[in-house]
Amino acid sequence: MGLFSGKKGLVLGVANDRSIAWVIARTIMDEGGFCGFTHLPDRPDDEKQRNRRRVSLCLEGYDQARFLVPLNVQSDEDIARVMAHTRAEFGQIDFLLHSIAYADREDLGRPTVETSREGFKLAMDISAYSLIAVAKAARDLMSPRSAIATMSYFGGEKCVPGYNVMGICKAALEASVRYLAFDLGPQGVRVNALSAGPLKTLAGSAAGVNEMLKLYEHMAPMGRNITHEEVGRTGAFLLSDLSDGITGEVLHVDGGYHMMGSPGRLLDQLKQA
Repeated sequence: MGLFSGKKGLVLGVANDRSIAWVIARTIMDEGGFCGFTHLPDRPDDEKQRNRRRVSLCLEGYDQARFLVPLNVQSDEDIARVMAHTRAEFGQIDFLLHSIAYADREDLGRPTVETSREGFKLAMDISAYSLIAVAKAARDLMSPRSAIATMSYFGGEKCVPGYNVMGICKAALEASVRYLAFDLGPQGVRVNALSAGPLKTLAGSAAGVNEMLKLYEHMAPMGRNITHEEVGRTGAFLLSDLSDGITGEVLHVDGGYHMMGSPGRLLDQLKQA
């Protein structure tokens, strides 16, 4: 008997085998859970269906992976279609993982004060509003003891130069978690966020993660960077019955970096320089 034996859920946002969403889903399936997956829609001219193929490769060998369908979170009709497919496959679901964020590279790469209006709306729509849209569409599918989890980052709490407009999106996402937790609480649905430290992922590469890895290694109390597996276990915890008294929370998995008020041991190196 695993932690997720008999549990069923929907996983949104796997891009490849380095995605945080995939590591969480893999942990859940290893614990006996069943997952339905979505992928970023492929362009009509992409005969190789690269987005679908990358996720399909992850699912090979997992009988608990029950379906894989495209999802455009900017379309309410598309979200409704995915939820109808999920209902047909699973009936009710016990967990939903939202791991979706996007900003135009040009807007992400420029100072926040220079963010374009259209770029801001695009980033907010996909990175923050999509959680609300998905939660609304899924609420009738959620079992009386279920959980929703989303992925955040410290740049939504404090200014992290280079994270720019995405930091604003994560702040909105974390606020959405709190309000959704209130709205869905009477139904028995918990809503939480996992704020992970830097990891080498497709999204992380666009946000300058390589530079952050060295900083975290020197500043975090644990003196090292986190691993995909650590985030996977924590994400699974938030979606499991083990966390059934927790909602509206932003749980940090960053080696303690978020609680530091000074550069810590990095000061010793600066003194020697």
